[in-house]
Amino acid sequence: MKTLLKNALMAGALAAGTAFAAQAAMAQDSIYLPNLSYRTGPFASTGIPLMNGQRDYMMMLNERDGGVNGVKLGYDECETGYNTEKGVECYEKTKADAAITQPWSTGITLQVLPKTNVDKIPVLAPGYGFSPMADGKTFQWAFNPPASYWDGASMILKAISDGNLDNLEGKKIALLHLDHPYGKEPIPLFEAMAEKHGFTFLPIPVGLKEMQNQSAQWLQIRRERPDFVLMWGWGAMNAGAITEAAKTRYPMDQFIGIWWSSLDSDLKLVGEEGKGYRAISWNVPNSDSPVMQDIKKYVVDPGKSLINQGEGEFDWVFYQRGVMISMMLVEGIKAAQEEFDAKVPTPEQVRWGLENLNIDEAKLEELGMTGMLVPFKTSCADHTGHGGGWMLEWNGSKFEKVSDLITPDREAIAPLEAEKAKEYAEANAPWPVNDECKM
Repeated sequence: MKTLLKNALMAGALAAGTAFAAQAAMAQDSIYLPNLSYRTGPFASTGIPLMNGQRDYMMMLNERDGGVNGVKLGYDECETGYNTEKGVECYEKTKADAAITQPWSTGITLQVLPKTNVDKIPVLAPGYGFSPMADGKTFQWAFNPPASYWDGASMILKAISDGNLDNLEGKKIALLHLDHPYGKEPIPLFEAMAEKHGFTFLPIPVGLKEMQNQSAQWLQIRRERPDFVLMWGWGAMNAGAITEAAKTRYPMDQFIGIWWSSLDSDLKLVGEEGKGYRAISWNVPNSDSPVMQDIKKYVVDPGKSLINQGEGEFDWVFYQRGVMISMMLVEGIKAAQEEFDAKVPTPEQVRWGLENLNIDEAKLEELGMTGMLVPFKTSCADHTGHGGGWMLEWNGSKFEKVSDLITPDREAIAPLEAEKAKEYAEANAPWPVNDECKM
């Protein structure tokens, strides 16, 4: 019965997403914003609140303001199930009219990346994708603000070393990671830092079929006895790892995840036993903020949202992260409208807008989002912004911010980004590089 209900709700969600896009498309002025979503499959638990947050922010702007400067936001979803092949199909299906594409998978992002130079459609991958995409000179159409995976790895190492990575000398750090492009993404940075600072780095992969049964991985953790376990988990893997850690009584204060390993419902499975678990995050939820209250007023209360209110999804880190992601895109659109005096900016103009984001404290206050997102600024050469993040800690019932702003070690990361960006361009030659881009 529960499965049937879930499937019915999912079908309704997808239909509602399409109806939302169709309604916007009928408007005299609208901009088509497809999202390669994943509301089904083993990663649905993470995808659903993220997509709901993205959708609800745009719907709120359409309901409250009539869109952006008179232009309706035509949010649309194409379901991928987090499958790379389906993701590429969705990209091809939606690209003709798209002002943007959001791949929502590192694997899909890597497949779409070479197409962007030909199709000239910007890729927005906030906090995910290929870390060297920060190099805007090489990856002219790709954006991953406000922080990359290598930024995240650096910030976690800073946090567990009290700001001095030399304190990690002689320690053993395990990386429990999804055996997928996403999970492998931070490994080059961890390997470089281990060699430089003298700690042992131990990657422990989790296959797609092992996500819900990680007994072998946690047996290895018990045998190796690492000083810290870092997690690059996603979907069902997160819940499996957190449950296993609680069952084996691994010290939660030594268990730290990347931002995609901070789903409230995963920690609710263990409740009090999860106290002390931390995750780095570039957003902090605040349900009392003006923006969230407007979403509640214009979307949630009238019954236009797809969130599960009984589970408290409105308050989750992931739902409100989705809100922040749509804000980044909308601010890029607004910048393009102003710069080019265009009501409905072209993909090339939206690309310019994303290159000229300045999400500072004043902008966050103006948007009713004070303290909810790290301030950051992009440029022609910097497509990430590297805004940093905060540590969130599970207190037994919810995540709360427990650190000041942590910033990545750009001196350590930038040379690796340049090296890997160059390698990518050479491996995919001829690859256009914007030599005119200086900043």
